[in-house]
Amino acid sequence: MLPREILKKVRRIEIRTSRMVNEVFSGEYHSIFKGLGMEFSEVREYQPGDDIRNIDWNVTARYGHPFLKVYREERELTVMIMVDLSASQRFGTGARFKTEAAAEIAAILSLAAIKNNDKVGLLIYTDRIEKYIPPKKGRNHVLRLIREIIYFKPEGRGTNTAAALEYLLGVVKKRCVLFLISDFIDQDYEKPLSLAARKHDLIALRLSDPLEIKFPKAGLIRFFDLETGQERLIDTSSAEFKRQFVARIQVRNMAFDKMTKKMAIDRVFIPAGGDYSAPLFRFFEMRAKRIRH
Repeated sequence: MLPREILKKVRRIEIRTSRMVNEVFSGEYHSIFKGLGMEFSEVREYQPGDDIRNIDWNVTARYGHPFLKVYREERELTVMIMVDLSASQRFGTGARFKTEAAAEIAAILSLAAIKNNDKVGLLIYTDRIEKYIPPKKGRNHVLRLIREIIYFKPEGRGTNTAAALEYLLGVVKKRCVLFLISDFIDQDYEKPLSLAARKHDLIALRLSDPLEIKFPKAGLIRFFDLETGQERLIDTSSAEFKRQFVARIQVRNMAFDKMTKKMAIDRVFIPAGGDYSAPLFRFFEMRAKRIRH
């Protein structure tokens, strides 16, 4: 039995994100995530002009004249949501932690999926696979996913995106729409990311906190690395600190941009403490325009 305060919080997220799904994503959802394959529909008699490559030779031999296999585009999608819940995600200086932003974004995507009668699944990871929930349909299933992201207590602290992607490639055999929600503070995951992007329709949602982009002058501060546990005293008013901080952010951003562009991965940059709806809206609109053109 879940505590009442947990149910109330999950319900608040459902109400807030349901409104967004209804106002913005209705009608656009299936148009921007095309059917991900073809499925057999029926056999009918061959007609002049039909593609002879689709002739069903077994049925043709049985009846003595040509019959054709007819296929249709699969409209039912499978949506997989991968969420990084490493220690760096349990950070935030704005209205919410990155983990809370991840839960609300996952709620939006999950509700959009079930509104269109699609299946949705969840993979939570840190430096290990924390939890895998296979794709299913239904509102109760989606509420479970939201609840897991908000209240799941991971065992790991670090981040291993490569291992998580390799695990997903092993358990999800059918092509899916894959949303990867992370701050991408990680390394050595390019190869499995490339494989996942080739097999699935992969969208990278990159969470960031304002303090991770621009650090104010605040004098001597003791920093604590959430993932490694290391501590360090730093003079944030130092010009050298500012130079190194800016350079490191630029290198990380450029590397991420170059990698995802090369792999043709759609990216959405999410301010964890601010309004995450605007970048999501822009992504859906951009993708809809691209498909129409």
